[in-house]
Amino acid sequence: MGKSLTRKLIESHLVAGKAQAGDEIGITIDQVLLTDTNGTMSWLQFEAMGFPRAVPGRIVSYADHNVYQVDSRNSDDHRYMQAVSRKYGAVFSKPGNGICHQVHMESFSVPGQTLLGSDSHTPLCGAAGMLAIGAGGLDVAAALGGAPYFFQMPQVVRVNLTGALRAWVTAKDVILALLRRLTVRGGTGKIFEYGGPGLATLVAAQRMTIANMGAELGLTTSVFPSDDVTRSFLTRLGRGEDWRPAAPDDDATYDDQIDLDLSALTPLVALPGSPDRVVPVEEVAGTAVEQVLVGSCTNGSWHDMASVTDVIRGRHVHPSVSFVLFPGSHKILETMAREGPLTDLITAGATVSESSCGACAGIGHVPAAGAKSLRAFNRNFSGRSGVKDDQVYLCSSVVAAASALTGVITDPRSLGAQPEAALPPRFASSTVGFVAPDGGGEIVRGPNIKPVPLGEPVAESLEAPVLLKLGDKVSTDDISPAGSAVLVFRSNVPAIAEFCFKYVDPEFPARAKAAGRGIIVGGETYGQGSSREAAAHGPMFLGVAPVIAKSFARIHRTNLINWGVVPLLFEDPSAWAGIERDDRLRLPGLRAQLAGGERITIVNTRTGAGFTATCVLTPREREILLAGGILAHTRAGRA
Repeated sequence: MGKSLTRKLIESHLVAGKAQAGDEIGITIDQVLLTDTNGTMSWLQFEAMGFPRAVPGRIVSYADHNVYQVDSRNSDDHRYMQAVSRKYGAVFSKPGNGICHQVHMESFSVPGQTLLGSDSHTPLCGAAGMLAIGAGGLDVAAALGGAPYFFQMPQVVRVNLTGALRAWVTAKDVILALLRRLTVRGGTGKIFEYGGPGLATLVAAQRMTIANMGAELGLTTSVFPSDDVTRSFLTRLGRGEDWRPAAPDDDATYDDQIDLDLSALTPLVALPGSPDRVVPVEEVAGTAVEQVLVGSCTNGSWHDMASVTDVIRGRHVHPSVSFVLFPGSHKILETMAREGPLTDLITAGATVSESSCGACAGIGHVPAAGAKSLRAFNRNFSGRSGVKDDQVYLCSSVVAAASALTGVITDPRSLGAQPEAALPPRFASSTVGFVAPDGGGEIVRGPNIKPVPLGEPVAESLEAPVLLKLGDKVSTDDISPAGSAVLVFRSNVPAIAEFCFKYVDPEFPARAKAAGRGIIVGGETYGQGSSREAAAHGPMFLGVAPVIAKSFARIHRTNLINWGVVPLLFEDPSAWAGIERDDRLRLPGLRAQLAGGERITIVNTRTGAGFTATCVLTPREREILLAGGILAHTRAGRA
């Protein structure tokens, strides 16, 4: 029986468990990627665990989100990241050098290797034939110390591509089409492995867009084979020696298959609120927009920048529109300057910002209140742009470019024939944005860097109020918002906790602290979106003990366990309707029931009604949770 590429990648790194769907497995990690949002805390956690050295062969710390140094706090954290990277053997990527996923694909991707990243869009490097997975900061910290990465073996689904994209249809439309078909829950517990005759028609940047935004489907990761397209990409970067083939067997078997005809796709747009609210562009054409942005780790490639340039060259941005581009890396920006697109864009009236995550995480270029923003980004959860009740539409780069010219959402097919975005024979090879480690130097901690708190062991029994009752699709942006005002406290748990549920219920932090212990109740897909660990340790710091939901997003569920917060699932989802905020729930025998793998008995003291919840844990997860999280568990083990 032939093997999928995914299975080959996993089995070649497997150190614990069996690669059977649903079983917990542990794999060795070849490379680690850290950002200046979650990664700063990962380094602090690594130090708190007392590891003598960092083990993976390639570690890179990226300052890519919080690059605007409007006061000393971002600068202090970047100084800390650079110093700790220098000491423990990690490369440091300076502010402005680019977005971690784009830069990592360009500079460090190696087909056949594993990559663990402290950001949910780490799967972008799956476009190079890697097994690239996003995780919470504590899992990344443990991997830095040489621990395996543990997760449930997903189902492996083959996405069989046929046909070829027509004019004005892009890779962004491929992933939006899958989101329209499957929703943000459709990839839970799965890995998508792309193949089929249509695969050869997609260049590396297009594969990167699809793999990157698979995170919005809830996928564990996405995998593309390493083929001649991959070799061409690495060769243009001067890295041809890093290429190696990686492919499934001809008779490979899969758990399921999805067929997608590329030639049947049309330009698509996601409506505000969720990336799966997808409609054809013609349904929203004519909608006036004040802001158009292109970039992020999903659409910051050379292919995106060149496609936009080809649309607006010789034309002018509409007077009512602010049009901003974020090239994904310094190499792309340098190549744009050398090949001419940069001049064309500036002449047309576009603003070319520095290579950073920027507005995707609500940092800079926040839209005006009530304004409509059209973005070639990956997420449009309410408030993510940095303003409450925002109206953010998601689209491809060419839809964005066409709309920037007209001031309204525009079907690019109305522009006539599409120019071909040619690849340069060579990309810039500059490495000026990297700082190599040397094993020395003092680690300085600024005043905004606080000690990492420990979770508490699970109580024998619990009675606490429901601090918040929420519906479906609660994102980590809802729990711990993005934006510069919040993310500046990424290394300060007490401070960032004060922003929990800022846009949902501003009184939540005060109410939680007054209660001492509390419970959150949620619906389906609780904790979707960013791997933002503050969405777990912030509530933990405020006294949230369990979260009871209908279902959890993969990374957030793990983050809760890692911080000692019990993730409970309603055994009967209809019990959600009988709970109100401020109800007191009693969980007698909670610790013993968790330890024994039993149903959790819960009583609503207001109504007297009882219901049950489940908490399916592996033996390893159970030990961690009962101890109060990974840090507490690790310290107890060392003691």
